[in-house]
Amino acid sequence: MITVYHNPRCSKSREALALVEGSPAVGGSDLQIIEYLKTPPTLADLKRLHKLLGVPVREMIRSNEAEYAELGLADAAMTDDALLAAVAAHPKLLQRPIVVNGDKAVIARPPELANDVL
Repeated sequence: MITVYHNPRCSKSREALALVEGSPAVGGSDLQIIEYLKTPPTLADLKRLHKLLGVPVREMIRSNEAEYAELGLADAAMTDDALLAAVAAHPKLLQRPIVVNGDKAVIARPPELANDVL
């Protein structure tokens, strides 16, 4: 199963999704597209994504969104759990797109990074 956390309004997300859909790796696999603004990931989902991505939590967060400043997320004292809870409450903060294939995941920015897990 390949999962793409997708925002159809984002050009990079659309490019990554097109790359995934055109990949031979998807041929026999199920493809799950999660429009995370309509179906926000839970805190448990975000913790699982964090583990699969293997990157600092801050790399999962869009720092250019107004909510980032409003919630004071730039504060270095914020714990990973607090940051993930903020993303769970405000899914717009989730970096996109995220492509998951089994036990591997990548933030596909640029979209070609999706190939790393396909």
